[in-house]
Amino acid sequence: MRKTISRSIGLGDLVIGGGAPVMVQSMTNTDTRDVSSTLVQIERLEKYGCEAVRLAVPDETAAKALVAIRRGTRLPLIADIHFDHRLALAALEAGVEGLRINPGNMGKKMQIYQVVDAAKLHKAVIRVGVNGGSLEKEVLRRYGRPCPEALAQSAMGQIRLLESRGFEQIKVSIKSSSVRDTIAAYRLLADACDYPLHIGITEAGGLLRGTVKSAVGLGILLNEGIGDTLRVSLTADPVHEVVAAWEILRALGLRARGPEIISCPTCGRTEIDIPTLLEAVEERLAGSTASVKVAVMGCVVNGPGEAREADLGLAGGRDKGIIFRKGEVVRSVRGQEALLVAFMEELQVLLESCQESANGRARVNS
Repeated sequence: MRKTISRSIGLGDLVIGGGAPVMVQSMTNTDTRDVSSTLVQIERLEKYGCEAVRLAVPDETAAKALVAIRRGTRLPLIADIHFDHRLALAALEAGVEGLRINPGNMGKKMQIYQVVDAAKLHKAVIRVGVNGGSLEKEVLRRYGRPCPEALAQSAMGQIRLLESRGFEQIKVSIKSSSVRDTIAAYRLLADACDYPLHIGITEAGGLLRGTVKSAVGLGILLNEGIGDTLRVSLTADPVHEVVAAWEILRALGLRARGPEIISCPTCGRTEIDIPTLLEAVEERLAGSTASVKVAVMGCVVNGPGEAREADLGLAGGRDKGIIFRKGEVVRSVRGQEALLVAFMEELQVLLESCQESANGRARVNS
């Protein structure tokens, strides 16, 4: 296992790299020109733990809308720019903290230098974003396909272009829809430079397949110490991207946010409706920041043991459930509906106690 320590840069009030916690980001899928709907989505993303948000800026109207969007949220904003350097300049004037550009499609060198100079002036970060689907033609001709070596070479060439203008507030991404190519490319890049790396699997797919591909690829990289920010790219509501990102970080012991929910996969021994119970628990805890462990278990094999170890746990049997709170039995309930009601009541008590504890800590700290 390697451990890659990158240099640190600032994105608004956030520190990226240098051993700072891995940052979770997502991208809006609203029309950026629609300020109100974009702000509503950003607010939802923030509720679920998004720490920076990227927005597509396809035209001048979208660039102008960034002024109002910047005023309407506290999250750092990253403008996603392609083809027209003037949109990057307008986004910086609007107050965004970062740009995502592909210098290979940004135009002539002097136009790229204009963007770099403006980023310096506004103290903004530039993410060099290389994708397997949009490599420079000369790189593709040299390698024949968007292989890991081609991705890494493209990124390093673009980094050197920014460095030639004296600019080093850089983070880098090199993404492919191939998990194995992405992993190999990031390993090459981590050995070649010390800039913070934004990791992701591009065009990963829908909610299930995309989450699986992202968890495999990002999990391997993060476990090797590669990655300073991440996005789980899904063809789905971007809130799911944020939730999946946090679960990947939790699984690796890197960061945790909100409740941990464990549940049995069910089998022929299960005699209560675990999926319905679990769905209700997940819905109640959606967006919660309480640091609690909740177990929903459905049989006598592992159920009692797991339930005892949780802050709140349910061990179900034949039309009956025992509810544990921090290892102690607090209720024994018969009937599926009664069990659901009882467990949700106990969950509410747990969350209220967490809130009281948080309020107490806030008063002490103040």
